[in-house]
Amino acid sequence: MSVEDQEKFTGSDTEGGITSSYAMDDGVVLKVPYAFFGSIYDDDEKCAAWEAMQQDTLTMGPQVAAFQTEFATMCGVKHAFAASNCTTAMHICTQAFGIGPGDEVIVTPNTFIATSLVILKEGGIPVYADIDPKTFNIDPAEIAKKVTAKTKAIYVVHYGGQMCDMDPIMAIAKKHNLLVLEDCAHTPGAEYKGRKAGSIGDVGCFSFHSLKNMTTCGEGGMITTNRDDLVDPIEKLRCMNLDHWKNQTDYWIPSHFDVVDVNGKWGNNYRMNEIQAAVGRAQLRKLNMLSEKRREIGRRISAGLQGIKGVTPVYEDPNCYHVYHLYTVCIEEEELGASRDDFMRVLYKEEGVQGILHYQPTYHFSGLKKMGYAQDICPIAEKFFYRREFNIAMHPRLTDQEIADAIAGIRNTAEKVRK
Repeated sequence: MSVEDQEKFTGSDTEGGITSSYAMDDGVVLKVPYAFFGSIYDDDEKCAAWEAMQQDTLTMGPQVAAFQTEFATMCGVKHAFAASNCTTAMHICTQAFGIGPGDEVIVTPNTFIATSLVILKEGGIPVYADIDPKTFNIDPAEIAKKVTAKTKAIYVVHYGGQMCDMDPIMAIAKKHNLLVLEDCAHTPGAEYKGRKAGSIGDVGCFSFHSLKNMTTCGEGGMITTNRDDLVDPIEKLRCMNLDHWKNQTDYWIPSHFDVVDVNGKWGNNYRMNEIQAAVGRAQLRKLNMLSEKRREIGRRISAGLQGIKGVTPVYEDPNCYHVYHLYTVCIEEEELGASRDDFMRVLYKEEGVQGILHYQPTYHFSGLKKMGYAQDICPIAEKFFYRREFNIAMHPRLTDQEIADAIAGIRNTAEKVRK
């Protein structure tokens, strides 16, 4: 895509703001902009979408059914359910879990607001556990400290493409009879000790947003589970609690469908359409290639950043297959002799490499402050966001020149701010 086309489609006047573009109209000439498209599209996706458009059914039809089956196979699970996005997928599961007013759910603060939002929407109470300073994932030891008689579930987020340390988390869940939701928005195809993301907890929830490692036309989601008892609740809650009349002889008597609550929970229209599913199937066939490209790029960047005093590249847990949704650089200001924000400012304005921050501790948002959350709950996560981390562009379309420019930009910036 030409520079002119990029400006046309990624201008700062997009309606979604930070959820649809990181472009800034500030005159800075970028060598390595932060891209908002995380995958590769070609004729496969074009043909798949066009073929789906020829069908009589354009929502929840044969493409969705096939996508669900193929995704379940990839994850090594019994069931998969396509949804409109990862947030709605997590909301469905939160309702299926029976989370209600006063129920506590232990969750990481290092995540997009959606992970807490679905708990809040059902009247549950997010309880924040701090993160591991190397992987930036929720720390199992911190989870154990947060369990109370009111705890009903643990929601883990596999940050940046690398899975959480799931064995001790599942042991805690088993000990206290807790449900586990894996937020796999960053990790389609990632592994922990040979097991796929979305196959270890009670459910896994995936995102196919345009930023993600695979995308279904900008939005989309998937639920995975091995639990047969969750199939019926998930199916109802995904589609307005619709059910078939039992022992119906004529399809129109007494009517075309019944509506049944799920233990007092009412669902919504959280379905995926056929064009998205057809594109998702094409993307799923590319997922191994896309993951390997990201891994190769991530490791090249890490090699290029080795030995810079005060700059920490990505850590790969040897138990994990990291799929590099994000490339997170950490600044250790005591070693560098300058702050993270000073570093980012020079990197952006003088070196033309754009950095983005993920994620502000959830309890620091105004809405949660109003709920009375203390502001110093997770000191490691707070230091991570405000003083250590930033993310540079990471997607499979990065060129050799952009990779070299990113590495050189970070090296040059370290020297400049140190002086």
